[in-house]
Amino acid sequence: MPFAFHSRDFLRKLTVGKVIQFNVLYSIPTGTKKDYGTVILQGGEQLPGAAVAEGWVKVRDDSRRKDLSDESQSLLGSLELQEDKAKADGKGVWAGQGGIIENSHELPDPKAFVEKYSSKSLDAIVERVLTGDRMVLRLSLSPSKHLQTIVTVAGIRAPRRANTAEGKEQPAEPLANESHQFVETRLLQRNVKVTIIGLTPLNQLICIVKHPNGSIADFLLKAGLAKCTDFHSTLLGAEMKTLRQAEQHAKDNRLGLHKGHVENKVPGGNEVDATVARIVRPDTLTVRLKSGSEKTVQLSSVRGPKPKDEKQGPFDAEAKEFLRKKLIGKHVRVTTDGVKPPSEGYEEREVATIIANNKNVALVLVESGYASVIRHRKDDSDRSPYYDELLAAEETAQSEQKGMWSPKPPAAKTYQDYSESLQKAKIQSSVLQRQKKVPAVVDYVKSASRFTVLIPRENAKLTFVLSGIRAPRSARNPSEKAEPFGQEAHDFANRRCLQRDVEIDVESTDKQGGFIGVLYINRENFAKLLLEEGYATVHAYSAEQSGHANELFAAEEKAKEGRKGVWHDYDPATEEQDGETASSAPSAALPSTVDGTSMNGTSAAPASKDYRDVLITHIDPETCALKIQHISPTASHALTSLMAAFRTFHLSPSTSSSNPPKTGEVVAAKFSEDREWYRARVRRNDRDAKTSEVLFIDYGNSEPVAWKDMRPLGPADRFGTGKLKAQASDAHLSLCQFPTTNREYMADAVAFLRESVDGKQVVARVDFAEKGAAGGGAEGALWVTVFDPNGRGEGQEVNVNEEVVAEGLAMVPRKLKAWEQGHGAAVKAFREKEEEAKGARRGMWEYGDLTED
Repeated sequence: MPFAFHSRDFLRKLTVGKVIQFNVLYSIPTGTKKDYGTVILQGGEQLPGAAVAEGWVKVRDDSRRKDLSDESQSLLGSLELQEDKAKADGKGVWAGQGGIIENSHELPDPKAFVEKYSSKSLDAIVERVLTGDRMVLRLSLSPSKHLQTIVTVAGIRAPRRANTAEGKEQPAEPLANESHQFVETRLLQRNVKVTIIGLTPLNQLICIVKHPNGSIADFLLKAGLAKCTDFHSTLLGAEMKTLRQAEQHAKDNRLGLHKGHVENKVPGGNEVDATVARIVRPDTLTVRLKSGSEKTVQLSSVRGPKPKDEKQGPFDAEAKEFLRKKLIGKHVRVTTDGVKPPSEGYEEREVATIIANNKNVALVLVESGYASVIRHRKDDSDRSPYYDELLAAEETAQSEQKGMWSPKPPAAKTYQDYSESLQKAKIQSSVLQRQKKVPAVVDYVKSASRFTVLIPRENAKLTFVLSGIRAPRSARNPSEKAEPFGQEAHDFANRRCLQRDVEIDVESTDKQGGFIGVLYINRENFAKLLLEEGYATVHAYSAEQSGHANELFAAEEKAKEGRKGVWHDYDPATEEQDGETASSAPSAALPSTVDGTSMNGTSAAPASKDYRDVLITHIDPETCALKIQHISPTASHALTSLMAAFRTFHLSPSTSSSNPPKTGEVVAAKFSEDREWYRARVRRNDRDAKTSEVLFIDYGNSEPVAWKDMRPLGPADRFGTGKLKAQASDAHLSLCQFPTTNREYMADAVAFLRESVDGKQVVARVDFAEKGAAGGGAEGALWVTVFDPNGRGEGQEVNVNEEVVAEGLAMVPRKLKAWEQGHGAAVKAFREKEEEAKGARRGMWEYGDLTED
């Protein structure tokens, strides 16, 4: 009906929420009793006079037919005069045109409606309050178009009122009526400002409803008559923080729904400074407190990629590495938000907000798509104080398809374990030795001097052993006892190295496939740091070989002076006395014999000892004879330089001769395994197969090579033996007679030697030099005792000759040569090992004593 809304709205604005006086003029008792009279407002205005004067109501046509009192007659006359004036002025309903408003109760396309009006503030009237958080609003879309619909107040959930659902009456929740009344008394038929921000699952509008004094949600929460709901957090954005603060006010004052609220007590204080020690998972960290103790905490309200989830799982390692690069070893501020009880195999753990460089770590993870936000239960208060920012960040990461929200899986990163076999270790070692200071990450600390490291650019995983030192052993299980200061050393290595970026220099490998070398952390030699703290001692021989002996001995001396670690009871006077006593004994930096006597087998002042650093380059499968390279800075550099120039020279194309090379000629030949060029001497030719058997003169191994893979050596003044003599020398193991007539036992001996020393840098004590080989020349042969400084790992040397005999792979010669007879103590010790091997039926002794006949 034209002007119906305007007429009602005039009366609503004039009276709703105002104090009035009511004067009853008469009553009609029939049916429902009604009183009729006048209303006087505080400003002195009177109704119905004011409404008639403005043209919004008409005087009833039958008003004079009633039996009116004098007062009523007077009022009627006044109203008729006011009506005539309103007609004359064309006010209100007497305007003659307009007054029609289209009022719709249907929302045909809710999504389109929200998109159209989401950024606008609309005027509205609260027509009805259903519950504390739901009401019927009359939205003013334009002067002639209104929409009447149910809306939900954003950010809150009020208690449900009693209702009937599916024929069953549902009782009211606590304080439901109070919450309803609180809103109704303040908003019913009041003007409000409405901002539409979204839709509920039932396609009802979610709105911010503001009274002239502020948001009704804020007032409800402060009164404790509603609780915040997380479902609207991303829609509200920064405004959600205000609602959280209002709810906290009610909790602090135990108002309404929070009357029995109890704050969670966090053990050990609320906020602490710490250092990140380890990334356990993308959402779980171990931090080290200033006291030195460690605790594991989980990031509040977030969860890393689920490893078992088909889509999220591939991002788990990437997310962990993302966090490691940002946090490991960094100082952070840890604020504990609560404690998670034990569940699903997990121990009780703290949940915390961690701030690094003034940034919330959890928020950075979520923004990058490496974590999702946990949807907490309504009663779960152990949540992040930045929960709403986390939800908003997650929504943005999903829309931008970052991290685990990307439709494409990450590139798979698979590490090859090169320490699982000695063969793999040797191959990779040769690659790494050429590179120097290879960037790596310490994945696990096995002991103070033994680590598992990852080399991302090589996709390599390997066991790395520090050279030049020996660290005390820590207990590997509860039943094992650690060496003194073993656990302290292990803990120190964990603190300084675990998950840190490091650099490694590989020097050699041990028999277990470990890579021996120097580990640098923050450009410092970590072996030196261990020594300075007294958590290791210098292993003299390997320290000299590493080239860092001066640095390591200086660090050890510093620990001695400070009485640190293993040197806590160090007495310089005792060391001087020991030094004088040992002045006539072999140097501690050099290996000793099995019985502790001098190297010539006597206990008297020894003759000069000939120790040489050598590289075992080849083991003859028929005789177990060795080929060795003598190692020295000059010789090693000369060979390296020559081979580099040699290979560069032979990179250029060259026409291979179809004619056979001359026997005894030194040529360039390709080795079958790596297809690189090496110097080789021709032994014999096979004209039918067009191949030559060659000896690689710098390494000692031989093989048939096709003529097409052979070339002239090149300029003799650059590559000939006159420039650099053949580097491979003949050698035999002293006091070891191998079973050359039995192929099976011989194969076992060869396999043992290959695993133990092949391709390794070792110490050879020259016990005898055959004629022509004195001074280490290429002719003749050397009889040597071989010592592996790291044969058992972590600096524990091994007498290889003795090990061969102890394993039953060789026997002590029954008829000793003249020079062998001069090593009486060693011969005695070796024969004791031989007897042990016989008793245990090892190797060639498995069927008894072969020498009894």
